Amino acid sequence: VQLVESGGGLVQPGGSLRLSCIASSNVDIFNSAAVAWYRLVSGKQQRELVAWFSGTGQPRYTSDSVKNRFTISRVGAKNAVYLDMTNLQPGDTAHYYCNRVPRPFDSWGQGTQVTVSS
Repeated sequence: VQLVESGGGLVQPGGSLRLSCIASSNVDIFNSAAVAWYRLVSGKQQRELVAWFSGTGQPRYTSDSVKNRFTISRVGAKNAVYLDMTNLQPGDTAHYYCNRVPRPFDSWGQGTQVTVSS
């Protein structure tokens, strides 16, 4: 599955962004998978989960802070998963990726950078 993330950028604290993840191959596999948004904070070694769909398709979030500000959604007809982020804070600054959970696809997309700064 080839994944393409987009939608990142530089925003001020309190701002909003919508991240998009589009599958460009093996879309049937993508659309039937539990997909997540991960992020890699500069200086850290591993990506961390931010939001994901459970095996039953329910949205899950890594913390109450994320749950109260972010919304994960998907549109199968567009082979897409989105992450709507509001009230962004400097601590959300990271490179964001999408992939399957719990076992990611072998290939990761290039990700999209989110920088929250005044």
